[in-house]
Amino acid sequence: MSAPAEPSASEIERFRSSVRRRLGLNFDDGKLPFLGEVLRRRTATTGRSAGPYLDDLEDGPPWRDELRALAGELTVGETFFFRNIEQFRALAEIALPERARVRSAERRLRILSAGCASGEETYTLAILAREQPALAGYQISIRGVDVNPAAIKRATAGSYSTWALRETSDEMRGRYFRPDGRQFLLDPGLKASVVFEERNLAEPEAALWQPESFDVVFCRNMLMYLAPEVARAIVDRIARSLAPGGYLFLGSAETLRGLSQAFHLCHTHGTFYYRRRDGSEPAPAIDSLSDPARDAAVPAGLPEIGDSWVEVIRRASERIRSLTGPGRSPAPSARSVERPLAGEPSAELSLIADLIRQERFSEARTALALLPPASARDPDALLLQAVLLTHGGDLTAAERLCAEVLVLDELSAGAHYLTALCRERAGDGRAAVDHDQAAVYLDSSFAMPHLHLGLLARRAGDPAAARRQLAEALTLLEREDPARLLMFGGGFGRESLLSLCRAELVACGAER
Repeated sequence: MSAPAEPSASEIERFRSSVRRRLGLNFDDGKLPFLGEVLRRRTATTGRSAGPYLDDLEDGPPWRDELRALAGELTVGETFFFRNIEQFRALAEIALPERARVRSAERRLRILSAGCASGEETYTLAILAREQPALAGYQISIRGVDVNPAAIKRATAGSYSTWALRETSDEMRGRYFRPDGRQFLLDPGLKASVVFEERNLAEPEAALWQPESFDVVFCRNMLMYLAPEVARAIVDRIARSLAPGGYLFLGSAETLRGLSQAFHLCHTHGTFYYRRRDGSEPAPAIDSLSDPARDAAVPAGLPEIGDSWVEVIRRASERIRSLTGPGRSPAPSARSVERPLAGEPSAELSLIADLIRQERFSEARTALALLPPASARDPDALLLQAVLLTHGGDLTAAERLCAEVLVLDELSAGAHYLTALCRERAGDGRAAVDHDQAAVYLDSSFAMPHLHLGLLARRAGDPAAARRQLAEALTLLEREDPARLLMFGGGFGRESLLSLCRAELVACGAER
């Protein structure tokens, strides 16, 4: 029997498009060799050549068995118990007690683990629910769903290796597991409290997404693998299926930025998560629930310097000039940069943004004043105005506008960053750190909040934290979008900011 023919480039591209449409999975060009190998294996297994196989995958009947096989080949299932423990602490100390209070009359909670893989996350949720005093006597429904049938089979078996329990305390291991050769078997009672289902979350299954039915949804490390339109659709379904005030936990590298405005951003226990809006009134930009761990880790105040970040940079200007020469880096032309704001700009906002990038601040202010009245509720227009006020030194007015932006768009990294600058100037170092951390979480490629965190840490007497943040800022500044540098860089170009980072790193004890 001859070996199956290697798929052509066009067949691999067809396969990628079909996988995206049927499973929602998004693969970049670097994964094309991997997709080619999967396609070759599947055509060999099904006994079809690539053309007929792809015809059925694209336009044929649902072909459930083949989609199930592809899910097993294409999804990532690495996980373990109590992974990202900070989120589970926020769940145990904030989300579950709060939802227990809300559900005190009916005494029932429903939790969903979406993309549950082999069940470690789902069973961790069951353990925490059982350990929660506030839930004594409650009926707890916990459901784990995943598209991979092999993963669901492993989850249902409830048998795990030592490696899967590497972050599980000896106390928890002894209470909920028993040794079985080289494996550990889950407590039968806990195992029976969880239901696992094989479901393709890219499909709008009404039976799963009942309106306002869940109190907590964990959907961690799944959105990053999905096509943007599929991720957006899944988040919309989660928002509809969460009760008002219900909680959503994403992976540590995932955010709702650009996906949904249906949630408030929360920050406690050193982690970020979300709470569904209840529609009654705007919540603060960062949840104001107390965070004892953060309060202990962040200094109560900053040294009595009193400078905003712009003044810190000016103070370093002599050192910068000795390294880069006089003057600032020239601004690129308006046509050479991209607009750093979210969404599609209006022609007027694009013009104003370009004027700011060219440091024509007076003209930008005039153009903003001529915008139609509706722009008073446009977060992009408000953010541009806040940038101008920051450049002009009116940080009180800038912070007021940033607060308006964060009511309209709570996931605006730029507004969080500008608020951090304003809070520092007001002497509120803790809030400055909070907002910088929110900006970093919402946009991990944004260099300026890392730079600001480094300066704050150095002034607070934490050189190790300062070195860590400044080193990250140095890396990100090398590839930061020039438009965003001119919008948020305090009037300094890339080379000046790089030089500042290097000089501050040396001052914090880093090697030259």
